[in-house]
Amino acid sequence: MQTISPDLKNQFKKVTDEKNLRGKKILLRLDLNVPVIGDDIRDDFRIRKSLPTLEFLRNAGAKTIIISHLESDLTDSLSRVAAYISKFIPLKAFVTKLDEALAVVETMAEGDIVMLENLRQNPGEKENNPVFAGRLASLAEIYVNDAFAVSHRDHASIVSLPRLLPSYAGPLLSEEIKALSKAFNPPRPFLFIIGGVKFDTKLPLIEKFLDIADYVFVGGALANDIFKEKGYEIGRSVVAQSGINLKHVEMNPRLIVPADVITVSTLSKGAKSLDLIGPDEKIVDAGPRTIDQIADLLNDVKFVIWNGPLGDYEKDFSEGTENLARALVESKVETIIGGGDTIACVRKLGLLDKFSFVSTGGGAMVEFLAKGTLPGIDALKTS
Repeated sequence: MQTISPDLKNQFKKVTDEKNLRGKKILLRLDLNVPVIGDDIRDDFRIRKSLPTLEFLRNAGAKTIIISHLESDLTDSLSRVAAYISKFIPLKAFVTKLDEALAVVETMAEGDIVMLENLRQNPGEKENNPVFAGRLASLAEIYVNDAFAVSHRDHASIVSLPRLLPSYAGPLLSEEIKALSKAFNPPRPFLFIIGGVKFDTKLPLIEKFLDIADYVFVGGALANDIFKEKGYEIGRSVVAQSGINLKHVEMNPRLIVPADVITVSTLSKGAKSLDLIGPDEKIVDAGPRTIDQIADLLNDVKFVIWNGPLGDYEKDFSEGTENLARALVESKVETIIGGGDTIACVRKLGLLDKFSFVSTGGGAMVEFLAKGTLPGIDALKTS
């Protein structure tokens, strides 16, 4: 099992000393939103990252009440997640109805852990309903947010609970903030790699790091908008729905885009230079020359942050992303990575433990890097 780093454990121990956690009821917000197919947990990364906090609270004698959410096309119940957690840490109960939670909590002994059903089954969670938040707060004496990956949401369990209880950042949330904050005063030269889709969402991040980083590599579908701005034919490739003025980005000398791409059409698939793309083709991945391009940069840089795949990962165009992951590991450059598809790719390759830090956040990582904070962090500051 992964353990809490000594400095963060000492930091969290202060909460134990100040509040004497033994016997105290702790409302612990985790992000356990993992892919569940049938009875199988397909990716337990977020669960495993949460286990050290649960073990710490258990050993401290706290009465821990886990609250989390799940969004899946196949189930909206956390029951399978609870069963999976119980393989590592015993759970006293899985509570399916909030109305029954108080009675269960009153029976808890020191070190017990219970888990509540999916918060998002109640519309009050997403609506940030103060009455729903109050019902949750009535269960405990202390609130701990250890759910970085959802702390960009203005939801009841993230921003309202800290107003109702003495509140703290958990070890995982603290670790995320500490690691990602390195991007604001990085070792140099610094390479920032951003991929995926939703250019309009990620444009502020690209603009910010064009001022901070020495190199900003834009790949994935994001690069298609820049190709279009540069005047290249992009065929049927994915681009932003609304028109975006990218001249200031496209002209920036720190910007780097793929040197070649993988395209598909009804007749062919293969690597192409940007000037050879036809109107019936669709860009689906980065080409081999692009990976060589980044590998050359890695001989120079001292720090890398990477979020987002280089291809349409969900449709199995993963070669560019996989080759980038291998190149980063082989370079031994200090590297922080994040994003759902990025993590899925690296996990499949068995390389998760080869990176300096792996963020649990996708959208939360992007927003934190863009703004330097998140609604959930601000709520703890004003608690």
